[in-house]
Amino acid sequence: MSEDTHEDLLELAKAVAIEAGEAILTVYDKGDFDAYQKEDDSPVTSADYLANDIITQRLSEATPHIPILSEENKHASLEERKTWERYWLIDPIDGTQEFIARSGDFAVNIALIENNQPSIGVIFWPPGQSLYYAQKGKGAFKACPDEDKQISVRKLDDPKNSVVMIAISRRQSREKVLNRMCAKRVYQTLPLGSCSLKACFIAEGKADVFMRIGVTGEWDTGAAQCIVSEAGGAIAAANFEPLTYNQRHSLENPDFIIMGDQRVAWQDVIQYNDFVNPHTH
Repeated sequence: MSEDTHEDLLELAKAVAIEAGEAILTVYDKGDFDAYQKEDDSPVTSADYLANDIITQRLSEATPHIPILSEENKHASLEERKTWERYWLIDPIDGTQEFIARSGDFAVNIALIENNQPSIGVIFWPPGQSLYYAQKGKGAFKACPDEDKQISVRKLDDPKNSVVMIAISRRQSREKVLNRMCAKRVYQTLPLGSCSLKACFIAEGKADVFMRIGVTGEWDTGAAQCIVSEAGGAIAAANFEPLTYNQRHSLENPDFIIMGDQRVAWQDVIQYNDFVNPHTH
């Protein structure tokens, strides 16, 4: 696939995400996996490693000329990464804690980054048998066993006053997020695990906004950014600066927000300025 088109690469990423996701689901259904703590105290399981092996092997075979950056692989130095015009950005299981807790809220993330921006995004939710995907400039889509349709963010009846649906973590304190939302708006919350699934729910109009406070990596947002953007939404750092890819020694993201309807004045809704972000360096 040396003369690969974006369409070819998107189809490859979709097929690989589904293959890895089905393998994860088999392990999940049996409950037969080992869990470990990584050096940063985040959890990882034998299912993460299995999915990582499947994804890296399939992508390496099909596109040996495209480097791979995965959460579960040793990471190349910035000096080496700076030479990459494009690369695959992988999170084999986004929501490992949810996998362990058996909530069903976990997903496979595969993105293609070109010139430091996501150009393809694929997120597969194995328990929901749902595949979310997008290609830059071509729209965002959701494929289920019974349909394959274009998706878009929810348009609020009144961008200034309508109730805002916040996708919120099952694991974090609700107040941690709600305290940073403008008190003049009315909110409902949708508890959900996995950053990328929250992004997909915003992309298909089931929620309007999500604020992530805490450590994540670039692999947590690459695929989501492409899908949400193509669905008419946006992702940014919580101070509304753009997220970056492959431009820093650290692969950690700053705290970030995923926003739906772009007619909403999100900078007025989200009160983040008084919070000092520890994850920007």
